[in-house]
This record gives sequence, structure tokens and C-alpha cells, in this order.
Amino acid sequence: MSATGIRLYAPAPGWSLEADVVVVGSGVAGLTAALRCSAAGLKTVVVTKARLDDGSTRWAQGGIAAALGEGDTPEQHLDDTLVAGVGLCDEEAVRVLVTEGPDAVRRLIATGARFDESADGGLALTREGGHHRRRITHAGGDATGAEVSRALVEAVRAQGIPTVENALVLDLLTDADGHTAGVTLHVMGEGQHDGVGAVRAPAVVLATGGMGQVFSATTNPSVSTGDGVALALRAGAEISDLEFVQFHPTVLFLGADAEGQQPLVSEAVRGEGAHLVDADGVRFMVGQHELAELAPRDIVAKGITRRMQELGTSHMYLDARHFGADMWAKRFPTILAACRSHGIDPVTEPIPIAPAAHYASGGVRTDPHGRTTVAGLYACGEVACTGVHGANRLASNSLLEGLVYAERIAEDIVARHAGGTLHARVPADPAPPRRPAHPLLPPEARFTIQRVMTEGAGVLRSAASLAAAADRLAAVHADAAGALAEDGKTAEPGVDAWETTNLLCVARVLVAAARQREETRGCHWREDHADRDDAAWARHIVVRLNPDRTLTTRTTDTARFPSTQEQ
Repeated sequence: MSATGIRLYAPAPGWSLEADVVVVGSGVAGLTAALRCSAAGLKTVVVTKARLDDGSTRWAQGGIAAALGEGDTPEQHLDDTLVAGVGLCDEEAVRVLVTEGPDAVRRLIATGARFDESADGGLALTREGGHHRRRITHAGGDATGAEVSRALVEAVRAQGIPTVENALVLDLLTDADGHTAGVTLHVMGEGQHDGVGAVRAPAVVLATGGMGQVFSATTNPSVSTGDGVALALRAGAEISDLEFVQFHPTVLFLGADAEGQQPLVSEAVRGEGAHLVDADGVRFMVGQHELAELAPRDIVAKGITRRMQELGTSHMYLDARHFGADMWAKRFPTILAACRSHGIDPVTEPIPIAPAAHYASGGVRTDPHGRTTVAGLYACGEVACTGVHGANRLASNSLLEGLVYAERIAEDIVARHAGGTLHARVPADPAPPRRPAHPLLPPEARFTIQRVMTEGAGVLRSAASLAAAADRLAAVHADAAGALAEDGKTAEPGVDAWETTNLLCVARVLVAAARQREETRGCHWREDHADRDDAAWARHIVVRLNPDRTLTTRTTDTARFPSTQEQ
């Protein structure tokens, strides 16, 4: 695949580092890949947008799904994952996940992660939506992500892996043959490196997390602006399944006008027996699915939304008063504190909840070893589309996917280094132009993009809403492009402008894919095409960005991913 030639307008790099591999992101996927590569003797550099211990992983409450309990098997985990993915999972990718997952969790424990134990000293396991067995390993009650992050960060520091913190990745560097040669990045604030620089390496691992900030209300932190997907698009990589954005059913409702990151109320609360009810206390999920409140997330989010429409209200409730004060304090201390900080006491009253943007099931398309369609560029974690999730992610499969596929990436990089095919590359990218070739968006456009996406491409979608969203997004770009063409002006290069430009890029791809998929499947809900259509749509939508900023879309022949090009 060839690069588009589109790059974020930025100053020329003022400093550089050399490495064998650069990992972009400090969540479970990125740090696992970095640890494995470093342990094999490769010079590894970790670049992260915030602090090393501030990746998206630390926000994960529920846990890690793996067949570790008595009587549970990888085959049963596979079955639950395939059902949740609604016919679009790549079965080979899922089989890799569930068979390699248990040992990956054990290696995480060996790294230093401490999970909650049962009375007999074994792992305490719980259930979440879509799982027919208790297979969710958790830590600190509802602070699994924080514990996983702590253990991995300590291991990275113990190994002395070089890190560049507070750094926004900008674009991929490539050599004359189109092979990865590193990344450019901008370091915010004071430190050893400041401003725009480069890390030169023949292997780049994107582990940048999600893009939830493309919507007005999300569970994602403010740094989740789709930077990895946007970088990959500009580099010529293929993106798949971006229309499948999972809206978490139970997010603390803070008001109809609330924007930005919203507090998550973990699915594990329902796994322990909490009920979804309306204002009259009616359990409206009973009878809609055999698992009621523990149905897959797309089913529950739709059930909540339908009930809200029926009653003309903006939220429903999660009732767990029967847990009692002791259970709330011991099992869900983080959620209890978050609710109380907003004036709600789950011990004595139901929790107001509503769906909000949560997890991107699609992303940069990879093969079973994490390789993308750009030579030397890998992706893992939420930024990647491995084929595991299909049309809807099964609860707590995300941390497991980060572990398993990060290890696979490291194995591939180490093997290529040993085989002599991974060696230093000379970037062929021209020096940044004195004037921008492509516009940067003004930071205030971010709020316009978020509102457009929430209104037109949120939980409920239709041909009309998506067409309106596409037109409004095109107008945002046209305004910036027009100003550049007329007088050479564009937004000042900086983090806010770069993030906003990235958000527009991923928003356009999401809307294009959602317009093309004329059916309802998983977390893609088309009001004008209410049924699942396997004959036409049991396949993936793949999108590429063209040099003229148009998009090329194609569909795969089956639900199985085609292989990426030879690396």
C-alpha cells in the first residue's frame, strides 16, 4: 500500500531518537508489546500521549475474560464471543484469543498483577453480559484496569525501557520503498524532549487506544481522539469495521447536556445481580433476551433506548440497592465513589443511566500477527481491528485482546529482527513545507464534530441522519480548505488543532461505513434497515484514504479477514 502524501502540518522535527521498535501507547497492549520486545534484546522506545500510567487501560473496571474457571473451556469462550459478534467475527482470530488467552493472563500475573481471590485462594471470577460462565478475572473489586496498568508500568520502569511521555504522535515516517521508518511526534511541556521530534525505527506498533471523543458523551478519556487510526489512514493503511462503535448500556447519566468523559457503571454490577428498571421499577429487559440484563451490550443498549423512547425520557435506572453497603464498598468501591461524588448513593437509590460511546470494535486492519497493510506498521488493542470483535465486542475481551495480540506482535518483530529483515530505514519523507499543503481545523470545530456525530451516527442511525452528518462534516472540512486556498491560512499547528483534524478524519470514515452498511447488526443500528441481512452484509467494510482526501470503500467476500500484504 502506498501512503497518501497527506500529513499533519507541523514544524520540522528538532530532535530524534533511534530504536529497533517504537510503541505508541501505554495501555495493556502497548506496554505488553514493549516488554516482550525489550526482553528479547530489541532497543524499544515507548511513546505515550499522557503520563506512562495514564493510558486508557486504567479506566477499565470489569476485568479480563479468559477460560480459567473449573469446567470452563476456550471453546465455550469462543462460542460466546462469536454470538456477541453477530456473524462478523473472524473465527480464526477468536480462536487465537481464547486459546492463548489463559496463559497470557498467567504471564500477566507473573509480571506482578494482583487479582482478587476467592475464599479458597483461587481467582475470584464473575460474569458479565454475553458470558454463559463466570470467567471474568478482576482486581480491586472494580479497578482491574488500574491494577493491570500499575503492574505493567512498574515492569517497564524496572526494565529501563526509554519512554517519551506527553507526546502526541503525528505521522508515520517511511523509506523510499514505503516501509515504516519511524514516527514524528510532538512533546507537550517540559522534559528531555520538547516540541516536534522523531523516533526512527523500522517497526512501529500502534497501541493508541480508541476514538470515543468523536462523540459528545463517552466513557473514553480526553486523549482518545482517534490519533492512531488517522495516522494509519494518512499512511495508506486499510481501516475496517469502523461503523461498529459500542455504546455502553450503563453510563452514569449526568444530564441531557453532559459532554466529555462520563463515569462508567461496569457491566459487572449487572453480573452480580443488579437490575435495569424504569422509573416505575419495571425490569424491562426481562423477556427481551434469555439473559435479560446480561444480554450482549448491543441488545441491552437497544433495550434501554427503546424504553426511553416509549416513555419519552432521557434515562433509565440500574437498581442494586439489594447489594447492601458492605458489598458496594468491597466489590465496587470505584463506582460507589463516582456515584456519590455526583450526589447519588447506590446503596439507597437506583442509579440513573443511559448509553454512551464506549468502544470501537473496528480500526486499523491487521492479520493474526498484528501486521497492517503498511510494511513495518503493526497495531494492537482498541486502535486495531483483528477480527475478534465482529459487530459487537463481548464484555471484557478487550484487555485480553491487548495481551494476546501484543505478544504475537512482539514475536513477529523479534523473529524478523533475528532473520535480518528488520533493519534501520532511512526516511524518505520530504521536509515539512513552509506553508501547509492540507488544512488544520480550528480547535473549536471539535465540538461541532462531536455534536454532528452524536446526532447523526449515535445509537440510532438512518440514511437521512447519516447523510446529514456526512454533509455537515464535509462543510467543516470545506471551510478549512477554503480558507487555506484563498489566503493560505490554516489553524495554528498545535495539539488541539491536530486532535480536531484527526477527529474529523475518523468521523468521515465512520459515517461512510455506516451509510454503506444497510442493515442492523450488533452495535450498528439502522432504523431504516431494522433487520440483519446475512446475504448482503455478512462481510466487512474496508476503507482507504486517497491522496485527494476522498475515501475508497470495498467489502470483503466473507466474514473472514483477507490477509494483509506481505511484510
